[in-house]
Amino acid sequence: MHLASARRAAWRLAWSLGLLGCLAVAQAQTFPARPVHLVVTYPPGGSSDLMARIMGDKLAAYWKQPVIIESKPGAAGSIGMDYAARQPGDGYTVVIGNLGPALVNPIIQKVPYSMDKDFVPVSLIATGANILVVPVASPFKSLADLLGAARAKPGALSFGTSGPGSMSHLAGELLMRQAGLKLVGVPYKGGGLAVNDVVAGHLDMIISDALPVAQFIKASRLRPLAITSAKRSPLFPDIPTFAEGGVQGLVADNWWGVYLPAGTPQAVVDNYQAALAKIMADPDLKEKFAGLGVEAMATSQADFRTFLAGEQAKYTKLVSDNGIKAE
Repeated sequence: MHLASARRAAWRLAWSLGLLGCLAVAQAQTFPARPVHLVVTYPPGGSSDLMARIMGDKLAAYWKQPVIIESKPGAAGSIGMDYAARQPGDGYTVVIGNLGPALVNPIIQKVPYSMDKDFVPVSLIATGANILVVPVASPFKSLADLLGAARAKPGALSFGTSGPGSMSHLAGELLMRQAGLKLVGVPYKGGGLAVNDVVAGHLDMIISDALPVAQFIKASRLRPLAITSAKRSPLFPDIPTFAEGGVQGLVADNWWGVYLPAGTPQAVVDNYQAALAKIMADPDLKEKFAGLGVEAMATSQADFRTFLAGEQAKYTKLVSDNGIKAE
């Protein structure tokens, strides 16, 4: 009797698992059957928001379903990530996470979400180098000029940041560590405010993402001295790398990736993979992303996870070495 009962229970379990598998396949085949919500963790008008809108239009055309942009800014991106983490794992909510909320914030402070437990990383979608700029009236005509002045008077030069843990802050910390400098970081509530003060000559420099400084470079109001990419960027071919300027090991790119809430069926994740592989290679999208100073791309899940592991190791060590903490 017990053996028969066990067999029936095993059969019911196998049938249930088979049904779940069929449902997952069916869901992937019909996904999406209604609008998809794309969460942006920063305010409208910034790089993340603009990329999301470009990408959302392409996904909507690919899926033949609306893609609704949901802006959830605040706490350096953590509010949006927390919101996304609490959504159903059905594929109908997806978030663009970048270096700050997806990697650095959990290192430097307690956040209400776990990137390992609450999210499924899907694909890297863009990378973009940062540019060290000084006011056009600055006496520094090259990175060597700036390094010489900083070493001659430790603590005399200032650099702007978007706050603790921001890319502009981390890049400045990397510069101090790799070049053996002592600089004064000045935090702002936003990168645009810091850039404006560099333009006005109130700060000596900032290492900024391309979007807010490109217009000032073109207008000859800011002078670029170095770029944080491993090799010269095809978007800014005239700007030398830090390695060319004598600072080895300073590579600090912005990056953006797509994450789904935990529990999303793999079949739906695969659907996203196929969609992203298609739209991120679209020449129109690539051109629009380049206009924002970033390179569009799509990666496998495995490659994205490998990339994230490298970034995690690099910035965990930097935060520890330099004693970086959230305010």
